[in-house]
Amino acid sequence: MVSTTPIGSSSIESLRSAVRGNVVMPEDDGYDAARAVFNGMIDKKPAVVIQCQDVNDVQAGVNIAREAGLPVAVRGGGHNAAGLGTCDDGVVLDLGRMNRVRVDPGTGRVRVAGGAVWGDVDHATQPFGLAVPAGIISSTGVGGLTLGGGFGHLSRAYGLTCDNLISADVVTADGNIVLADADHHPDLFWALRGGGGNFGAVTSFEFQGRPVNMVYGGLLAYPTDKAEELMKLYREFIVDAPRELGLFFGYTMAPPAPFVPEQFHFHPIAKIVFCYNGDEATAKKLVAPFYEVGVALDLTGTMPIASLNSMFDALFPPGLQDYWKADYDLEVSDAAMDVHLTHGPQVPNPSSLMHLYSTNGAVQDVDSAATAYSYRESTFNHVILSCDADAAKMPGNIQWVRGYYDDLRPHSAGGAYVNFMMDEGSDRVQATYRDNYPRLQRIKAEYDPQNIFRINQNIKPKS
Repeated sequence: MVSTTPIGSSSIESLRSAVRGNVVMPEDDGYDAARAVFNGMIDKKPAVVIQCQDVNDVQAGVNIAREAGLPVAVRGGGHNAAGLGTCDDGVVLDLGRMNRVRVDPGTGRVRVAGGAVWGDVDHATQPFGLAVPAGIISSTGVGGLTLGGGFGHLSRAYGLTCDNLISADVVTADGNIVLADADHHPDLFWALRGGGGNFGAVTSFEFQGRPVNMVYGGLLAYPTDKAEELMKLYREFIVDAPRELGLFFGYTMAPPAPFVPEQFHFHPIAKIVFCYNGDEATAKKLVAPFYEVGVALDLTGTMPIASLNSMFDALFPPGLQDYWKADYDLEVSDAAMDVHLTHGPQVPNPSSLMHLYSTNGAVQDVDSAATAYSYRESTFNHVILSCDADAAKMPGNIQWVRGYYDDLRPHSAGGAYVNFMMDEGSDRVQATYRDNYPRLQRIKAEYDPQNIFRINQNIKPKS
């Protein structure tokens, strides 16, 4: 096969000699595997995939992209719903081999390389009784989640993932590597905390670990005729709930798993997922009202936070067709609840869901202008997603997602969590950052004036 890459052959040879990792071209064996991302709906054909071993490889990739006038897609875990870890006719920097994690037990600080996933972090921090607040799927990339904000089981107690970021090493569009923290490149550090991958390739993150050892939590499942009572309880309970308790409501379909009674297999259920960072007795007292609603299936217990963070991994393997829609919510009104009660029970399969996350507590302690992440006043954040191995089923699944989303839209706060967004246009991006957007544009102009880092929820540079 003859390469049709927009990068000259001499430049490719120079690139191969400059990097320690693999340089994968369209004519090479393994190209299809190298270009694949988590979402099986995404089928992009990059000019080159660089499977980076170190920072030097990242710099070489950025330099060749800039010189050839090509966009750069940075792939950490590759878990992004919109498939932003790849692109057509551009340079993909696959950081997956850069996955080292180092814990300083004296300070509790956690240094994480840019290609790590959260399972790597949990594995490293658990022996020290520490955790970094993150999401709820362990295969999610550290880079993407952090740069978009990041929330999960521990966020009500410890804030967003980006709120726990101390510093970052960033390869910027000029090929240089800079340290961004409160004292060095502070504008860049501000932008990295919620501004997505717009400002460079982050090769290392430093987080403040938080004291988390064993937690009490898991999933409580209910028949859908209990959903209204459950949702009313949830929206009132979470306002003043102790911050040590993370809790969210959702709809899904029960999988045909051995731990699920057969009568629930492939039936829609309502659910509460919770995590209490403390002792079992206190946790049980706190969540007792949710048992009074009438639990059909109890999958809770004392476990390491790493176990809870991987509890749902099997439902979302790589390669499924994924389609997502999301919004922030200031409240869950009765009208919004009616929408959930209508659409939620129509969830099409066990890998599809609606989650209504609680994002109050410590998340709201931070001012909306203090980081790029804007929607601090949001109490909830809903995501509707459908995943399926069968592409033929996706049109119907997408119709369910869109119908649900469109009916909720009048009741939402207006913006969306960037890590849950598909390709939704520049107006949607601007609405998500609101008053922070002009500052982000100026920082973008300083660090990436040619917008080579544009395979993201893109912020266009403006002086």
